[in-house]
Amino acid sequence: MAGVAFEMNTASEVQIVDHLALCDADFVPPLARRVDLAAYAQKIVDRATRFEAWDGTLVGLLAAYCNDPESSAAFITNLSVRREWRGKGIATHLIELLVAHAGRAGFRCVRLEVDLANERAVDRYEKSGFAITGMQGGVAIMRYDIEGP
Repeated sequence: MAGVAFEMNTASEVQIVDHLALCDADFVPPLARRVDLAAYAQKIVDRATRFEAWDGTLVGLLAAYCNDPESSAAFITNLSVRREWRGKGIATHLIELLVAHAGRAGFRCVRLEVDLANERAVDRYEKSGFAITGMQGGVAIMRYDIEGP
């Protein structure tokens, strides 16, 4: 991860749109088929906590909703790393940053949904300690339990 700086909540909507567009084809199915990228980026800026990897440009992004402490669960809405930066531990580190942040904020778990056809993503989450807790159609519901203090 040499040369990569990790930040929190610094990316602009435009930078997020550009990043998502560069990563679009790596989502299964492609993200732009499911959402308007500009509207999604705006929602991420407005509502999500963002963990970012930078090399001068945004190369990795994890966006999570950490805004419902009553549910005790944070929810990952996006994890994306530009293709040329994969295999360098960026996604793993972004997940670690989220888990630490969520734990400090009093959340007891992190949840997400991922298309089962995206085997690479399912594998990444499992290697980071997430477990499949349910299915909804072709979508896996995954959970990571945060250990208490």
